[in-house]
Amino acid sequence: MNNRPIHQRIQDLWWMLLLITCAVGWLGLHTGSLGLEWGLSYSDDIIQEIRIPRTWGAWLAGALLGLSGAIAQGLFRNPLADPYLLGSASGAALGVATVLVLGATGASALPGLIDVSNWWALRLSLTSAAFLGAWLSVLFTLMLARGVHQTMRLILSGVVVGVVLGAITSLMMAMVPQALPSMQSFLLGSTASLNPSACVLMSLVLFFCCLISLLTSKVLDALGLGETTARSLGLPLKPMRMILIAVMSLATACAVAQVGLIAFVGLVAPHLVRSRVQVTHRHSLLLSAAMGGALLCAADVLARGLWAPQELPVGVLTAVLGGGYLLWRMQSMNGERSHS
Repeated sequence: MNNRPIHQRIQDLWWMLLLITCAVGWLGLHTGSLGLEWGLSYSDDIIQEIRIPRTWGAWLAGALLGLSGAIAQGLFRNPLADPYLLGSASGAALGVATVLVLGATGASALPGLIDVSNWWALRLSLTSAAFLGAWLSVLFTLMLARGVHQTMRLILSGVVVGVVLGAITSLMMAMVPQALPSMQSFLLGSTASLNPSACVLMSLVLFFCCLISLLTSKVLDALGLGETTARSLGLPLKPMRMILIAVMSLATACAVAQVGLIAFVGLVAPHLVRSRVQVTHRHSLLLSAAMGGALLCAADVLARGLWAPQELPVGVLTAVLGGGYLLWRMQSMNGERSHS
């Protein structure tokens, strides 16, 4: 049992995340197409234009997913809630696929996610479409589940919505094969196309989402005590829920629009934070964001270095590692129950 004061445990966790982020960030700057490059000399252009944006962008995307996962788990009072299980990631993917398909069938086809004349126009349109798809998919999930009161119904509704939206995305790709090259790396998850402009965009969205989520964190704390207790406190639950859903959808949409579908980061990051310290949402939201950033940054370094010179899709790697972690946690919980 850890008897240290709660503020010291929070401080220790922040220091641990800072050290991990610095370590994996340093490895990211020294990991290239040949894997980890010890003692090799390379130009400043490679560092500044490719490795720094990719490493920093991976951290930002992971932070956005970690924050959205913490919001989802607090909002729906469900430790299994995350952008994937609630359908928001699938909705964001459908939004991005729609933009890519429309571009591929237009006058000038999109050869890739960033190789276009007006980069900002494309990225903002991708993020806007992803946000709209994510927000609508979460609302549809809530409609099917008839609220957030029944955990199993909520998760099953999210799975159904995710499968249906994923099938529609696949159908669109089959009908418009010109968009397949762009969508392949997107569906598998990739940080290879990140550049400084993408980092600026994600930094702005992360700052905004963190600010709004912190201002509404008391609602999440009240919901953790139960619906009746939260209403007795006089909190405007319905508008606050809509604001939090919008923040969660925006964070998910921005990350998905930049790096594609990255599984399990939004689910695992809040779990890791809670396993270290039990705090209010004012702290856990920011800690989950930092944990998600560290996780995806580390996964990106592994994806580049494990099978060099061939690069693994980072989304596939996070799915394997995240799934393995959850299986281990389930076994640990079953073991603790059998001994109790």
